[in-house]
Amino acid sequence: MQFLVQGLLWLTVALCGTARAADYTGPIFDAHLHYNVEAQSPHPLPDVLARMQRNGVRAVLANSRPNDGTRTLAEAGAQTRAAGVTVVPLVRLYRNRDDYTSWFRDDSIYDMVLAELARGTAAGPYRGIGEFHLYDSANAAGPVAKKLMALAEARQLVVLAHVDDAAIDGLMQPTPSGGKAVRLIWAHTGIGGAPVERVRALLQRYPLLMGELSYRPGLTCTGTGGVVQLCPEWRALLLDYPDRFVLGSDTWINQRWQYYDDTMQDYRAWLGGLPAPVARQVAWDNAARLFGLPSP
Repeated sequence: MQFLVQGLLWLTVALCGTARAADYTGPIFDAHLHYNVEAQSPHPLPDVLARMQRNGVRAVLANSRPNDGTRTLAEAGAQTRAAGVTVVPLVRLYRNRDDYTSWFRDDSIYDMVLAELARGTAAGPYRGIGEFHLYDSANAAGPVAKKLMALAEARQLVVLAHVDDAAIDGLMQPTPSGGKAVRLIWAHTGIGGAPVERVRALLQRYPLLMGELSYRPGLTCTGTGGVVQLCPEWRALLLDYPDRFVLGSDTWINQRWQYYDDTMQDYRAWLGGLPAPVARQVAWDNAARLFGLPSP
């Protein structure tokens, strides 16, 4: 009886949100990072690597506008090794800001991607395409998007896409496999207002679809005492699909670099509320498996 009473007391504390789990302390793979041209002067390479190092970020999925920033990170071998950071480069579709809203109807973008893939980086090949945006899901059916998705499937490239749930179907379904063989990371999973059950349905439909959790309204809730934790429906989703989610900083503007420490600390706080093996999967293992990185 004593053990039963003690168990009920602990359950009550947990449900009321007054218990504070220890923060996650393992490695982090930042699976959505930009090093755009406007960041490189205020945040030179030693600065950004120091931010990664002090936050336990051991690998990054890098892309930039233009792609020069990605090459700067990927080719800084001595500096990244000293910081303990592995850089996984993606080809971004944007040469300038105008490309954000026109790439899907511009065949020169496809040609640029092919040229970048052929060029690679001095440290090795690009591993994927993105991040790209579709502000109108209808544009997922455009010829450039179709060619890029078919290319990604044929070459086993990862795609990082900032799109709504309708565009996930629009990008996936025209591929030769109907999306079954496409490795797509959904930036800001559910952005555009997709409910958790819709996210769940898409994870079921596309076995290689991964969810990235930056800038995700409704992901976390603040409980009693200011404890930040996953909201119940998202916690349930991550527990059901522990191998399908990754984290990212999304340093799309310089302010995001300035708050890089806070972003990673917030992740560590709510990861600490998950079972330890699940926290490790979301923070590191899932992205590391995707790109063949060993455990640090």
